[in-house]
Amino acid sequence: MTESVYKVIELVGSSETSWEDAVKKAVESASKSIRDLRVCEVVKLDTKIEDNRIVAYRARVQLSFKYEIE
Repeated sequence: MTESVYKVIELVGSSETSWEDAVKKAVESASKSIRDLRVCEVVKLDTKIEDNRIVAYRARVQLSFKYEIE
């Protein structure tokens, strides 16, 4: 069995509808430029408020992917 190394990055996704959608957007965005995503861990949830209303849901996530060493 070969050993693997994984890199972890942190991103913030944003959505006008839900935290779930914010997470989904962060993962979808990362998948456009990163191959072999493995795990998404939600580390913080918050909201943006304007005029006493929630206008955005934000999710800070840590994504791991296989790190290829040449």
